[in-house]
Amino acid sequence: MHLRARLFGIGVAALAAIPFTVLGPAGVSHAAVKPAQGTAHSCATAKPGYASCKAIVRTDIVSAKSVSPNATPSGYGPSSLQSAYKLPSATAGAGRTVAIVDAYDDPTAEADLGVYRSQFGLPACTTANGCFKKINQTGGTSYPRKDGGWAQEISLDVDMVSAICPNCHILLVEATSSSFANLGAAVNRAASTSGVVAISNSYGGSDASDATYGSYYNHPGIAVTASSGDAGYGASYPASSHYVTAVGGTTLNTASTSRGWTETAWSGAGSGCSAYNTALTGASSFGTGCAKRAEADVSAVANPSTGVAVYDSTAYQGYVDWMVFGGTSVSSPIIASVYGLAGNTGSIDNNYPYTHSSSLWDVTSGSNGSCPTTQWCNARTGWDGPTGLGTPNGIGAF
Repeated sequence: MHLRARLFGIGVAALAAIPFTVLGPAGVSHAAVKPAQGTAHSCATAKPGYASCKAIVRTDIVSAKSVSPNATPSGYGPSSLQSAYKLPSATAGAGRTVAIVDAYDDPTAEADLGVYRSQFGLPACTTANGCFKKINQTGGTSYPRKDGGWAQEISLDVDMVSAICPNCHILLVEATSSSFANLGAAVNRAASTSGVVAISNSYGGSDASDATYGSYYNHPGIAVTASSGDAGYGASYPASSHYVTAVGGTTLNTASTSRGWTETAWSGAGSGCSAYNTALTGASSFGTGCAKRAEADVSAVANPSTGVAVYDSTAYQGYVDWMVFGGTSVSSPIIASVYGLAGNTGSIDNNYPYTHSSSLWDVTSGSNGSCPTTQWCNARTGWDGPTGLGTPNGIGAF
């Protein structure tokens, strides 16, 4: 269960009213998309040729941990996520590496990861013990400049790998900027690193062509995941690439059911049909209604209202330490880490969930808005845009 302590008083009201206009890095719009009430986007809207991270932070609550040092942090932690998706996290994943690709530098990434893992009783994951490694897009240790918004994204990503696959190693690759060229170079660097079985990309921009960027994401034998976006209907790249697993989003709640949980499509989950890229062969019998690439393929929790606990000490927009996050930035590293648990090294491709869809929780209710074709925006039995084929029920679909 979530432990949530609400903030009261004029100071917090003023904080919530701050317009999130970001003097961001080059290539990013200075006016962020207006977030839902009580939330803020970690990254500003992307310009063409650039991507924006898909992390959303709750601004209307403070973690219970911040109120009482002995409390469990607000938001879902590892045990909840592992329970919801019936994962063998305690026994699987050893010897495998999940890579995280993000832009700019999070100077406190390793220290913050240590706080998260210690809080939840997970084994230490450090540079010294070989579990954690941080490099730039050329493989070196001369890191890009710091960016607080992307630092939130990085903390979210490494914490989700820890939550789902605590026995996996973590490789963090920091791109020089949020351009697709630099992020793509970072993906290529991750793919060339020994032991990497999955690469998570918690960012996106406008629908684009694989003819331009596809070589960055085409890595047979490695599971490459990408966030479908947080703005409802409308294709996003690289989720719309033929070469990735596009990850949508759900609302996850505890329930008195045999599973113990219920899920519905999250209203912000990205979905859509690419105007450019070839459809997956595995999707041909699922009635996507898209002439080309359909997104999403699978999904996991993303609604900030049922968000996850994250620790980040690089302050940004006044938010620091224990926070609650949502967005498809949560679901992408979750799914990458489930691939890490499954360990189908060398044989995996993004058609695999379509040929093993019976090993997923089918999400059949909820919507992300209105669109020309019902299944592109409304959850239903089988495939739909916001949740794809569904959410993990163990590792059989990965």
